[in-house]
Parts: sequence; C-alpha cells; structure tokens
Amino acid sequence: MPISSKEKNLWFESLPGNASWTALWSGYVLCDCKAIRTLDVCCFVCQQPPPSLESEEIILKSGKKVIISVALPGGEGQYEDYIFIQMMQREWTRSTSDNELEAFPMLREMSTKASVVLLYWTYFETRIERLLKIGLDGVPESLSKDTLNRYSSIGVRLDKFYKVVFDSTYYNDLKILGYEHLIPHITNVQKKRNEFIHGNPRAIDDKLVYSVVKNLQDDHEAWIKIYNKCISIIRSRII
Repeated sequence: MPISSKEKNLWFESLPGNASWTALWSGYVLCDCKAIRTLDVCCFVCQQPPPSLESEEIILKSGKKVIISVALPGGEGQYEDYIFIQMMQREWTRSTSDNELEAFPMLREMSTKASVVLLYWTYFETRIERLLKIGLDGVPESLSKDTLNRYSSIGVRLDKFYKVVFDSTYYNDLKILGYEHLIPHITNVQKKRNEFIHGNPRAIDDKLVYSVVKNLQDDHEAWIKIYNKCISIIRSRII
C-alpha cells in the first residue's frame, strides 16, 4: 500500500478522478514577456490582460474557410517537466510486493518509495538551472555554459551564484514570497539525499518521502512566483 494510505488531505486528493499530478502545470502559460501566468488575470510581471481564447477564422487561397483554435505556450520549460512529475506519481502509487523485497534484500534498508525523493531532487535542480539560465540571458552561449559548469554545485547555485545573478538567494526569495516553511523542507531533502548517495540508504525513509509529496504543490507554486520575480528583475535591467 502507498504511504498515503495512512494520511489524509494531501493536495492531489482534490484532483478530479484519476487526474495526473501534472495538473500542477495546468492553466499556466508563458506570457509574451516570458513570465508564467494564468489566463484569468493580468500578467503579474507586464500587466498584459488575459489573452482572447476565441478561435480565428482564416480564408485559404482556395477560398476555403478554416477555423484556427488558439494555441498558447505552456508555462513548463520542457517536456521533461511532465515526465519527472509523472514518474514521481508512478513511484508513489506503485505497490511493492514481498517477492520484490526478497529479490532485492538491500532495498529493505530504505523506503520502498525512495525514488520519489531522488526524482524530486533531480527535478528541483533542473528548475534552479532554468532560473539561472534566464538570468544569463543575453550572455554569449559559450560563456553561459562555462559559468554554469563552473558553478555546478546546487548549494552554490542556490546561494552564491543566485546572488550574483539576482542579488538575493533562493531561500531568501522563498521567505520574501511567503514560503518560508519550505526552507527547512528543501534543506532537509538536500541533506538526506546527499547522505543517501554517500552510502547511507536509511537516510531516505518513509517520512521524507511523505514530506516531498505533501509539499510538492507548494514547492511548485513557490518556484513559479520566484521565476516571475526573476523575470521582473531581468526586465528592469533592460528598461
């Protein structure tokens, strides 16, 4: 049984039917200013009003009329954003049989859902890199790649490198935007993940897995707000 069988009121329980956790990205689109926005309010960054969702009729050279539906770019950065979330959902809901534990006895030392934490942290690091890349927008590609390679440690990226690019730190931005409760959560996940890859499989237990899943929605919404804050900073430099 999944860990959630003992817990109630997790964010995904309010999703309709068997909706995918990728619903976290549902309703978000990319604005012309590159901010991530919803369709029902003005853009937080550039104040552009909600776009029209009405279909457009065009006439081909042949005289045939064709209805073109509105297409807007999603707020996600890449297809992998969906893959990571779906993989986390799959691992969370996947049942583990006694036969599996017998076949892989070393797995008894860790949570059977440990992969949820490892997937989350990989996804988290890709989103931090996305922030830093937009902060380096306009910098020659070779220089941007070299800088990211030089500052490849996630600890440095969250603090020193982030401060150079955005005059803040990721954790400070979480605090400013009202998500201070995520700071000890993220730092704990990082600590336990590091312990895991350095030889302590017990570091990732059921409690940590549950914490990752429980906070996933808040973590997602916080990142979007930080992303938009970063876009605002970049726009102010240009203006």
